[in-house]
Amino acid sequence: MSARALPLLFLNLGGEMLYILDQRLRAQSIPGEKARKDEWTDVDRKRVMNDIITTMFNKKFMEELFKPQELYSKKALRTVYDRLAHASIMRLNQASMDKLYDLMTMAFKYQVLLCPRPKDVLLVTFNHLDAIKGFVQDSPGILNQVDETFRQLIETYSCLSAGEFQLIRQTLLLFFQDMHIRVSIFLKDKVQNSNGRFVLPISGPVPWGTEVPGLIRMFNHKGEEIKRTEFTTDGNYVTPQREGSFDLYGDRVLKLGTNMYSVSRPVETHMSGSSKNLASHAKENTAPNPLAKEELNFLARLLGGLDVKKPGGSETGFRLNLFTTDEEEEHAALTRPEELSYKVVNIEATQEPARQAELSRILGELEVAEPRPASGGKGEDLLALMDAL
Repeated sequence: MSARALPLLFLNLGGEMLYILDQRLRAQSIPGEKARKDEWTDVDRKRVMNDIITTMFNKKFMEELFKPQELYSKKALRTVYDRLAHASIMRLNQASMDKLYDLMTMAFKYQVLLCPRPKDVLLVTFNHLDAIKGFVQDSPGILNQVDETFRQLIETYSCLSAGEFQLIRQTLLLFFQDMHIRVSIFLKDKVQNSNGRFVLPISGPVPWGTEVPGLIRMFNHKGEEIKRTEFTTDGNYVTPQREGSFDLYGDRVLKLGTNMYSVSRPVETHMSGSSKNLASHAKENTAPNPLAKEELNFLARLLGGLDVKKPGGSETGFRLNLFTTDEEEEHAALTRPEELSYKVVNIEATQEPARQAELSRILGELEVAEPRPASGGKGEDLLALMDAL
């Protein structure tokens, strides 16, 4: 596995999460002068986005994230995003958070699969960061945080070889290999089968620096071309006009990683049969992971830089429901296999050795806290925000 895949995984999934939240909050925003106390306004949307992006690009958090390290488990990663999503006044129930996470992971999995070159996963990341900068263009301080992460990416990845990028891509695909959740956008566009597996195109632009298939060249021992043979292909290939920019600013050319929710489209997620079968056999693999203690100790350090903002005074949190109604959300929580739900590990990170020892003991036992019910208050009676995605 690559020790450089984690920052790309985190930033791209985080970008997809922000796309979804921004689209739904925009769709439900009410003009401030007309909004009731329990309704979202555009000011609330900007506050939520700014708080989450500020937390996501926290300097200490980024420094810890960019240290060479292996990926950790899906549940550990989900814990980070649960903490991140609640870094503002917004609150999500477990079922809504599960749905949000499903959309995030399947979107990025599809992007990694479609990358023409392994190195292009960096362009996908740049597309996400370019869009995030657009979310905070009116907040210079937050924009500077994102630019600093941009510079870290360029410094870290610009010198890697094609082989190292291939290892990164393989590491990411290994992380996603058992996730086959159906998403309505992909199903309607016929890029995903009913079993949740993606359909890869056989036409389109070839990777930058390569030639369109259809010609075989033969060389002698001196390296001289002695024969050419042409053959027909089933695909319709084209040569890209230019390579995407890997600079802080520039045309990325590649469209993977841009916001597919910019046009309102209904998005639903469904578990495929293979995922259900996976859940039915999951309990067979419950042997303790010897690396779990070290993995979650790292997670504790990582989360130490994430400060969740709790509503102060009389202010209450917005409840964000990613389903059409509260009943649908409750039904989803009841019908989703327990093995596929991501319970929250509550971690208090500290530098004190005695507290770290206690934390290690707790994490070593892999105890998880039952999810807390979503906070009430503003937005309590909102209709689902995800139905029109």
